[in-house]
Amino acid sequence: MEAEFASQVSARLGDRIVVIDAFPGTLGRVRFKADFALDVFRSMRDDLAFAHLSMIGGIDWVDHREVFYVLWSDVRRAYVILSTDLPAEQAHIESATPVWPGANWHERETWEMVDVVFDHHPDLRHLLLPDGYAFHPLLRSFKLHEPEELEVKTRNV
Repeated sequence: MEAEFASQVSARLGDRIVVIDAFPGTLGRVRFKADFALDVFRSMRDDLAFAHLSMIGGIDWVDHREVFYVLWSDVRRAYVILSTDLPAEQAHIESATPVWPGANWHERETWEMVDVVFDHHPDLRHLLLPDGYAFHPLLRSFKLHEPEELEVKTRNV
């Protein structure tokens, strides 16, 4: 089934795909060109029956960022992983929310943690961290701060 799936993806997406790798427990990992993100998302949903987006995540590989999408198909009863590489200094990709509205919070978390900007996202703001927080904790360049001395205040009653 994996070889059949790979040929279906190649036929539908052609030069938008970089490579299709085997990935245990799934139909495979489809590495795509970031410039064609919306085309890839729509084709995966409409042509290849991956109607459910399970998660989005990001990885900081120092010299570039990788964004991955885990999709589920009820028709195929299988997962597939989409992934693409983005330059570390300009990590931008089109938002998947027009295709899968549930991408909203996943993209917010990925932006917040790994500093991947999702262009045309309807509400790209902090989800887990305080408003105005300027750091991205899952970047390898993120430095932990030294513990601060806490002033313990006591109250005499």
